[in-house]
Amino acid sequence: MVIRSALFALAAAGMAMSPLPAAPADPYTVAAYYFPGYHPHPRNDARLGKGWTEWELVKAAKPRFEGHVQPKVPAWGYEDESTPAAFEKKIAAASGNGVDVLLFDWYWHEKDGPFLERALEEGFLKAPGRAKVKFALMWANHDWVDIFPAKAGVPHRLLYPGPVSRATFDRATDHVIKAYFSQPNHWAIDGKPYFSIYETMTLVKGLGGVEQTRAALDGFRARAKAAGFPGIHLNAVAWGLQPVAGVTDPGELVAKLGIDSVTSYCWIHHNGPPGFPAASYETWSGQAAQQWAVQKAKWKVPYHPNVSMGWDSSPRTTQTDAFKNVGYPYTGVGVGNTPAAFKAALARCKAFLDQDPADPRILTINAWNEWTEGSYLEPDTVNGMGYLQAIKDVFAGQ
Repeated sequence: MVIRSALFALAAAGMAMSPLPAAPADPYTVAAYYFPGYHPHPRNDARLGKGWTEWELVKAAKPRFEGHVQPKVPAWGYEDESTPAAFEKKIAAASGNGVDVLLFDWYWHEKDGPFLERALEEGFLKAPGRAKVKFALMWANHDWVDIFPAKAGVPHRLLYPGPVSRATFDRATDHVIKAYFSQPNHWAIDGKPYFSIYETMTLVKGLGGVEQTRAALDGFRARAKAAGFPGIHLNAVAWGLQPVAGVTDPGELVAKLGIDSVTSYCWIHHNGPPGFPAASYETWSGQAAQQWAVQKAKWKVPYHPNVSMGWDSSPRTTQTDAFKNVGYPYTGVGVGNTPAAFKAALARCKAFLDQDPADPRILTINAWNEWTEGSYLEPDTVNGMGYLQAIKDVFAGQ
């Protein structure tokens, strides 16, 4: 080690010194999904009462079987996420514990337009410290159905259909380019703004076919380039890469649409909970790890694995109905998902990413705040910051 007096001597002699090497860049990107269901919205006001948010379901949740821990209680209280002050806490907690990106579930429907957008536009983007964390969108273009709460065995009533027309697609993506891609902390891969689609098959359905969808996506890319970006990094959630008319192979669909990467939203999309009503998180974690290799081999583009913090969608069930295995949200509940168990799952994912350093070492996490699905990183009154600390322990500073 060169001591300080020697450095002074070199400087006094006028000798040139090479600059110290820069600290190596973090080779991992941890991106957590963010569900914006915790602020008032006019559509929910009209249906469920003024000021209604999914906090009402969280507060009303009850234990549904012996040993079931409900309700979950947020350590920060039942805050309105559309306020910059509430988001400032989230940003500080994310940036301080190794979460690099918040992937906002983003909604834009055919007849009604944007939905639940205030968390991003009025909360996150107006928070003073927002530059500490990057953000991007995952277009949650699924049918929005009435599960607030859901009745056991009763078909869910459709509220807002997921498919959109070309005119609506263009209008929505024009807004994306102008309002979001232009933000200095928007996440980009190789300079291209990241944009993810939850249900590719639903997009194809609305736009009228694979060729029409490719034309719409090419138009999106062209408009992004015209706005000064080098293109778009188009991601697809594996769940939504289901057969469509004329294309039964999901890999072929990825190629035909020019998709750049694939990821997963949560474990339940690939493996159902291993048990009902209680499902072992440790067992489920092992099954999920096996799926990473299966998914990676399935696609000819990079696959970003997912780690789920937990699963418990029982808050979205009618609490007075019998808790039977009759389909979402009446599904098995992950048990044993302690911060230590979550940390072990993260470490396993890190080892998977390290197997192929040529691929981008990106993982998604379900989720920052899926409180009504029992998968959240935000502190609760039992585990505090334990889940965020697990991410920090495994990834921060690596």
